[in-house]
Amino acid sequence: MTDNSSAPRVSSTKRLEPLRHVDAGVLDIAYFEAGPADGPAVMLMHGFPFDIHSYVDVAPMLAAQGCRVIVPYLRGYGPTAFRDKATPRSGEQAAVGADLIALMDALGIKRAVVAGYDWGGRAASIGAALWPERCIGLVCTNGYMIQDIAHAMVPARPDHEVALWYQYYFQLERGRAGLAANRRGIARILWSQWSPSWAFDDACFERTAIAFDNPDYVDVVIHSYRHRFGLADGDPQYAEVQRRLAALPVITVPTISLDGADDGVTPARDGSASAAKYTARRAHRVIPGAGHNLPQEAPEAFAAAVMELVKG
Repeated sequence: MTDNSSAPRVSSTKRLEPLRHVDAGVLDIAYFEAGPADGPAVMLMHGFPFDIHSYVDVAPMLAAQGCRVIVPYLRGYGPTAFRDKATPRSGEQAAVGADLIALMDALGIKRAVVAGYDWGGRAASIGAALWPERCIGLVCTNGYMIQDIAHAMVPARPDHEVALWYQYYFQLERGRAGLAANRRGIARILWSQWSPSWAFDDACFERTAIAFDNPDYVDVVIHSYRHRFGLADGDPQYAEVQRRLAALPVITVPTISLDGADDGVTPARDGSASAAKYTARRAHRVIPGAGHNLPQEAPEAFAAAVMELVKG
């Protein structure tokens, strides 16, 4: 772990606003948009426990280079809301992947570079794997992100298991109650553990933490972490998508995968372990000085990867 006690504190009051809203599938999605409406589209998807401000620097960089940039709040975060109170508050991978395509449909976007990390990287990877005709290319972190739920109970190395404590905690009703009572406290611990060289301050954290006040946040998060271990049923409307994902499909679009060298939850790798899952041009890069929240910690590197795919 890197000692960041003497690093300059990362603070910003800059916000991605104003927000727009659109009905997209089961959600009313709140999103930020920048850049020319006729520019090449880029979908930037955030992770857990973060929000759209992971892209507070990346989005304007891409917009300045002529891209139409869309940064949505995922289900359960910020002002994004379920349109029907009866819809299951699922956080399963099939749901977040389907949400990405539903948003593109609602905005009339035929093709885009899809990019993300953590949950957002999984959504982007699912879009690229199952709907390749909609994807110009993929930028994602931590390699092949589609979950192998059938083998989810196979243990990892003990040192890797330790970093996943929150996932095991969320399997318990005590964990659900803990998340409900301590949304900010848990998130702040995870930020510090996952990005040990990122010296964010209170203002930087609180700008994002407001997104956890969404009334569906706890249900979506808990379902996500229980479903990925095969310990919660999925929403039936995504059963066919999940069936296709269970086959661990290859990704056939150009891809740039990124790892933060200081990632405290998913250790950086050389990309070789997942190479067979990419059948088009693929590059893998390890970004020094960055942890898990890579687009906010290393915006230039993330934006450069997106633009490389935009330009072909």
